[in-house]
Amino acid sequence: MLIGVAILLSLISFCSTLVGGLVAVRIGDRKRIVLGLAAGVMLGVVAFDLLPDALAESSYTVAGVPGALVAGVVGFFTVHIIEQATAIHVGHENEFGSHAHDFQSVGILAACGLIFHSMLDGLSIGVGFQTGTALGISVAIAVICHDFADGFNAFTIPTLYGNAHRRALVLLWLDALAPVVGAVIGTLIHVPADLAGLYLGYFAGFLLYLATGDILPEAHAGKPSRLVLVCTVAGAAFMFVVAALNH
Repeated sequence: MLIGVAILLSLISFCSTLVGGLVAVRIGDRKRIVLGLAAGVMLGVVAFDLLPDALAESSYTVAGVPGALVAGVVGFFTVHIIEQATAIHVGHENEFGSHAHDFQSVGILAACGLIFHSMLDGLSIGVGFQTGTALGISVAIAVICHDFADGFNAFTIPTLYGNAHRRALVLLWLDALAPVVGAVIGTLIHVPADLAGLYLGYFAGFLLYLATGDILPEAHAGKPSRLVLVCTVAGAAFMFVVAALNH
């Protein structure tokens, strides 16, 4: 039963990614509002669901520090190192605009990074459901919001770096399929509670970086907007209410 729910939610994430990519060119400045809301939801999931459950599930410690928190820092730096290694930051892709045609491989490499962490998103849905239904649903909500933003980047980054729209669409479809594959793996492979806690902590750090290092800067780029700020706070407040009702 839970396996079916996890896969169903990952299919919604699949649709969310595709929608994000297909509207990327048309939505214009309004996408900042959507990204602000998505970032708030992701921050809420990290603070009110992932970290508390990670700490509750895992008893590992490292030099007296809860292992789940150490895993969170590792997750945070994983994305940061990947982005620095590929010389791209999705929140500032326009800085490279005039040289886009010279860096097709960079655009593809960045899209492949998005595909990889989309698979981790799906894996997190499966592991979340192994921990509990409420956590699985909360993680899925964050993944769906995040993957909408991923859809923007999976399509726009390759095209920005000179790749044809057809190639960008292929990368978008792969990015959309990745969380489904991850969810299937996460539901079929049993993960012990301690390891699940460590992974949830790792994913919390991963998600924290994406929200604060990528999505929020992109949402607030350009002219300051109170509506974007309100949507960000509203997204976090929404997840607080969801977490409170679940507990």
